Amino acid sequence: MIAAMAFTGLDYAVLVGYFIAIMAMGFYFWARNRSADDFTAGGRSLPGWLCGLSIFATYLSSISYLALPGKAFVDNWNAFMYSLAIPVAAAIAVRWFLPLYRSSGEVSAYSLLERRFGLWARLFASGFYLLYQIARIGVVMYLMALPMAVLFGWDIRVVILCTGVVVTVYSFVGGIVAVIWADAIQAIVLLAGALLALAILLMGMPGGPAEVLTVANENEKFSLGDSSFLILSKPTIWVVLAFGLFDNLRNFGVDQSYVQRYIASSSDKEAAKSVWVGALLYVPVSALFLFIGSSLYAYYEGHPQDLAEVRTIVAEQKLMQDGVSKEDADYSTLLLETSSKLKDEDLGDRVFPHFIAANLPQGVRGLLIAAVFAAAMSTVSTSLNSSATLVMSDFYKRLFRQDSTDAQHVGVLRMSTVAWGAMGTAMALALVRLTDSTLDVWWTLSGVLGAGIVGLFLLGVTVPRLHGGPAITAFAIGGVAIAWMTISQTNAWPEGWERYANPMDKLMTIVVGPCLMIAIGSIFAATGLVGDQTSRKDWSES
Repeated sequence: MIAAMAFTGLDYAVLVGYFIAIMAMGFYFWARNRSADDFTAGGRSLPGWLCGLSIFATYLSSISYLALPGKAFVDNWNAFMYSLAIPVAAAIAVRWFLPLYRSSGEVSAYSLLERRFGLWARLFASGFYLLYQIARIGVVMYLMALPMAVLFGWDIRVVILCTGVVVTVYSFVGGIVAVIWADAIQAIVLLAGALLALAILLMGMPGGPAEVLTVANENEKFSLGDSSFLILSKPTIWVVLAFGLFDNLRNFGVDQSYVQRYIASSSDKEAAKSVWVGALLYVPVSALFLFIGSSLYAYYEGHPQDLAEVRTIVAEQKLMQDGVSKEDADYSTLLLETSSKLKDEDLGDRVFPHFIAANLPQGVRGLLIAAVFAAAMSTVSTSLNSSATLVMSDFYKRLFRQDSTDAQHVGVLRMSTVAWGAMGTAMALALVRLTDSTLDVWWTLSGVLGAGIVGLFLLGVTVPRLHGGPAITAFAIGGVAIAWMTISQTNAWPEGWERYANPMDKLMTIVVGPCLMIAIGSIFAATGLVGDQTSRKDWSES
């Protein structure tokens, strides 16, 4: 069992100072939240570059901050194909989606679904989004806190609670303006931390950067993966590219948190700028994190004793998840058994935080750990503000109190921020005692529902005449296909039914499902089955 690594007084000063600065920012913007529109859209007066930095910081969650280096460490740069699809998705979002949101006058992204298909579509999308954000907040905070707890000996529950309280407070008092400004600062911290870590890593190699390039290249750590065009059963570069296009359409086209940045921008031009700043910044930064992963591979190849320590850390994490206490008599035996069974894929997400803890000097270590917290906090704060916005607009105002006042709206927004912060933090605390399989189940479910929302929006854009029953039918057929493609690749699929399982890679689910909805809708439109044309408006009329 390894000893907790040192976190010095200077490191604590940097980390605590960062937390205090973020909290102070929230209180600074308190006075600007005079109305619900200020809280949710910042008075629609923010510059595009600022909203773009917020989009970027939200995009790069703590999961990405740790997972991208881990992916390149274990495998290669296959994930970069996902990033290369971002500019195409951003262009589609700017051309077709952004004008719809800006002209609708609504702060909810899903009010457009009601205009096109009816209230059922709005409530489906909004309800799923709210449930998804609780889980997302929990997962992001948990995966951020877990390595911190094991590396430094911190109580994981204290880490989660402190992070949850800080993010909830500055989101509560400052509204979206505080969230966006905090995101912008966190984006700078993220970039500075990553660049600093890479510089220290490269300078620490005996042969310098050349050694990294040589070792990583010899082990194909810069490869983009299999280039087979017609193979859909594994994540080839084309499968990942297709997945990246549709998943980023979900992000830039239909995600409430992104839409609020568009609405908060001062003009259509500034809103478009926010999309491009967030999108184009992420592409090179994702390459930076993948290069860090390749560099870490070269580093740990020359430091096998450090890799053995990472293996022990991961084993400790797994035992913690399983509820095994270090005080148990057979803990050392279980630790050795667990460590020996680990695969390389199990180590990837932990090499970067281990390198930070073990090799960076005082103060710098605190800055990098603050960057990991920043990645989590930017995502969580965005989730809180967007969730509160939907509770107010899609449920309270739309279903219960259509004649409610602005003061009541602000009250609902603040209460919802606290409620979702509490539920997300509770979810993170619950995950402390749950296993990885539970997380896998949730991500599977979120993939199913997320593909459904993308399909609904694309159906509305590509088949503008479709309404009512035919639209519901097209959506239902696509939803069934999405569910089959997902469930048939899990343990829930009946034994003996393997021949009826989805033969494609799981990444294709979000591609095939929406495309099937569009195809069915187009067939209905071609045959004249388009539904009641008097009860709904086309988005072009918005």
